Amino acid sequence: MADISDIYYNPDNYVNRELSWIEFDYRVLSEARDKNLPLFERLKFLSITASNLDEFYMVRVASLKDMVHAKYTKPDIAGMKADEQLEKISEQTHELVSLQYSTYNRSILPALKQNGLRVISSHEDLSEAEGRFADTYFIRDVYPVLTPMAVDSSRPFPLIRNKSLNIAALLKKKSGEEELEFAMVQVPSVLPRIVELPADESGERSFILLEQIIERNMESLFLNYNVVTTHPFRVMRNADLTIDEEEAVDLLEEIEKQLKKRQWGEAIRLEVEDKIDKRLLKILKRELNISSSDIFEIAGPLDLTFLMKMYGLNGFDYLKEIPYIPQQVPELMNEDDIFTNIRKGDILLHHPYQTFDPVVQFVKTAAKDPEVLAIKQTLYRVSGNSPIIAALLEAADNRKQVSVLVELKARFDEENNINWAKKLEKAGCHVIYGLVGLKTHSKITLVVRREEDGIRRYVHLGTGNYNDSTARLYTDLGLMTCNPQIGEDATAVFNMLSGYSEPLHWNKLVVAPIWLRARFLKMIRRETRNAAAGKPAHIIAKMNSLCDKEVIAALYEASCAGVTIQLIVRGICSLKAGVPGLSERITVRSIVGNFLEHARIFYFENDGSPELYLGSADWMPRNLDKRVEIMFPVEDERLLERIMHVLKIQLEDNVKTHILQPDGTWEKPDKRGKTLINCQEQFCEEASLYVRAELGRLDPAGSRVFIPTESQG
Repeated sequence: MADISDIYYNPDNYVNRELSWIEFDYRVLSEARDKNLPLFERLKFLSITASNLDEFYMVRVASLKDMVHAKYTKPDIAGMKADEQLEKISEQTHELVSLQYSTYNRSILPALKQNGLRVISSHEDLSEAEGRFADTYFIRDVYPVLTPMAVDSSRPFPLIRNKSLNIAALLKKKSGEEELEFAMVQVPSVLPRIVELPADESGERSFILLEQIIERNMESLFLNYNVVTTHPFRVMRNADLTIDEEEAVDLLEEIEKQLKKRQWGEAIRLEVEDKIDKRLLKILKRELNISSSDIFEIAGPLDLTFLMKMYGLNGFDYLKEIPYIPQQVPELMNEDDIFTNIRKGDILLHHPYQTFDPVVQFVKTAAKDPEVLAIKQTLYRVSGNSPIIAALLEAADNRKQVSVLVELKARFDEENNINWAKKLEKAGCHVIYGLVGLKTHSKITLVVRREEDGIRRYVHLGTGNYNDSTARLYTDLGLMTCNPQIGEDATAVFNMLSGYSEPLHWNKLVVAPIWLRARFLKMIRRETRNAAAGKPAHIIAKMNSLCDKEVIAALYEASCAGVTIQLIVRGICSLKAGVPGLSERITVRSIVGNFLEHARIFYFENDGSPELYLGSADWMPRNLDKRVEIMFPVEDERLLERIMHVLKIQLEDNVKTHILQPDGTWEKPDKRGKTLINCQEQFCEEASLYVRAELGRLDPAGSRVFIPTESQG
């Protein structure tokens, strides 16, 4: 008889992570198709599905292609080999792209037209006056920037940059030669892709895409030729960096070198117009060495990420959600400085419902405070004009000891991080470029301060990046504390990062890659034993992705033992939910809303003595085995209650939630006859209520009146 554990590890009981990711992009696309949403919000979601798919191809599909080239045949947790995954991915992404464009053509475009915004799909549809404007714009603004490229015996096929939009043409010499020649021009990314045309009497606003204006004027780029046919195309290349860190003497230099190569990696996806001339397609396919399954013939404009630019157009606010303004943090609404407030008790931050300013203020205040001796911080992704980096530079200027771990391997932020690392070093900060073989994904800041009763350590720990821009869009949790045990652990984390010194024990923090996996498994198995003994057993876990086989197998075992398991997983989920005899006590929901769900929360019932943790890690092999991650406990009863409330409302959400079915599909819950609960909207309202309540507490009589200064003239 087969060992019971064989069931938990059987590949049939797992979903391939790539196919699960495609399901996630479908959930995002369902928001673009939801007619209850304001029209421009639907534009935004459609744009997100396109940028998601680009990254998926450049990284995940590229990695699978590398495996095939290397003849790597080991199957994944769902029993699929790399070539089988590529075949299935191709099939499903073609279906996804088809649905993207039917959404764009049949739903979005007509709705835009009804709302006074006309998008001209083809330059042939321009009126005479519009055509004159387009031609003038071309001559004045576009023509000087273009570099037309012909291909013949003396000019080889040009190198085509990753993600660039191009126009291919077949030309015939005016001298009468019959032979067709290939030529192309890149659509310049330095110019706006959306061009507004002069408004007509009706007041309707009209827009055309830059490539249409260039196509209309192709003749002027190749004066000795007749243009036979023109069509836009776009190439996606392998952008997965391969760096031998053991051999790289200077990691910063090696990554800079690899970034340049990213533009010219293997072509892995070709997008062309669906009505492309077959002769042109044949040339592109041959020169780019691309297979038919990686060619997407598209009924509409290539690269729908331009819709995010359209979302930013002025004059259409009535077609968008009212922008939410992050609220103040009640515990900080007083005259005391941030260190005094942290000494009063741990402070929980819930972004973007509450402002990210306290985190910036924490570092800014530390930079100026004469009693602060040292600031230590890990940076994974920061904004382009980061106030946190500015504060660290100021701290170094003020002769503080500043140590910063800048993770150079943060995908698609490498260049940004290299620039910051150089600036910080120049200012005199001690900069660490991550660890060999590991990404540092933890979010931690340590401030060491001299006080009357000795040295005190202040710590900020979070589930999200130190990025003031994304903090307005991503839902995350953060903790500010001066708990001595956490402070001691924080020092140990930075000593480990800078000097390879592994602490003998940890007080409160749990750190990957050495200790975190074991701790998660230990806590899941404790719930399993409790359920088997008839004790209360319950797990609630919220994360971005779940695809670790060992963790999933432990959850299956726990479910079979009687543990109630409620999972909130935004993206990839390789676990099968609600399967009789395997996971019938497991539910999985995914929330896709106006903000990107990003917080990681882990709750374990522990026989009536609940434990709750926040952290930077998902339940993925890369987070548990290949990254420096930190999980930290929330022990203050007030804060514990607040986080349990967050989980409760998310589990009750029936507006933005999709629920995983036993057959692997995702369905929205039936809302008929039920009170509608949109967790993100509710948290926005609650954050405002907390502030009003605090203002009421500070000024019960409502006597605080702000009188504007008026001119005496």
